[in-house]
Amino acid sequence: MSDKAQLQRFEMKYLVSEEKALSIRRFLLSYLKPDDFAATLPNFSYPVHSLYLDSPDLATYQAVQCGDRNRFKLRIRYYDETPDAPVFFEIKKRINECIGKQRAKVRRDAVEDLLAGRPPQMAHLIRPDARQLVALQDFCRLVHKLQASPRSHVAYMREAWMSPLNNSIRVTFDRQVQCEPEFRPALTTQIGDAVTAFGHDVVLELKFTNRLPQWCIEMVRVFQLVRSGAPKYVRGISLLGEHRVSNRGVSLKVPVLAGAQPERWGQSEPLAVAAA
Repeated sequence: MSDKAQLQRFEMKYLVSEEKALSIRRFLLSYLKPDDFAATLPNFSYPVHSLYLDSPDLATYQAVQCGDRNRFKLRIRYYDETPDAPVFFEIKKRINECIGKQRAKVRRDAVEDLLAGRPPQMAHLIRPDARQLVALQDFCRLVHKLQASPRSHVAYMREAWMSPLNNSIRVTFDRQVQCEPEFRPALTTQIGDAVTAFGHDVVLELKFTNRLPQWCIEMVRVFQLVRSGAPKYVRGISLLGEHRVSNRGVSLKVPVLAGAQPERWGQSEPLAVAAA
């Protein structure tokens, strides 16, 4: 998959019914084209999987719950289980209304070593790239700072549209958003004990790098769209229950990866962490 990420942008999110989503798709046909990858697939959709990392007390989750305007998330994004397929180490930051993303395209066989504390190197990347190495270094630095480890696997089907001229605007429809506890970097596409984060609703996102086009403003008016927060990881954890993924106040056995330092990844015995 080609990397079409907008590294700095604004986002507007809406929860809509499937019927309205299909009507909006017909509207978009006059302005956008299917994403280059999605264009070849049924319903212009492809699966997206993210492994979210968080601290023992779920610091990044709590930042959203508390309405912190300056916050970030740590996730490893992937699209299939092919052994030679890349994975993407991502830091997604919010500073007021602006969204920034750092993203590194990493070899799948390097994931466990990196999460176990091995210093990032060019060899861990799919292709040597200085900017991506900095992104990977920053990701690993934040993992170390938070003592973060895998907490949740989020999966959904994404329908993606983009400008035929450039990458200034993207519109996505995310369906069947599911979230399950996950404490290992298994990077599987299988879903086990999951909750459905938004029921039958579709998450509509407008992602733009400058001003929102006038036709988008008209679309919001015509379809009477009401802006809504729709954080997939946070919504999933809220439905699962914080106690199922947090070390706070519970005994959670954290798996030890090969080469991991015990003080970072937990002991072979259950951890009993006092509630703060």
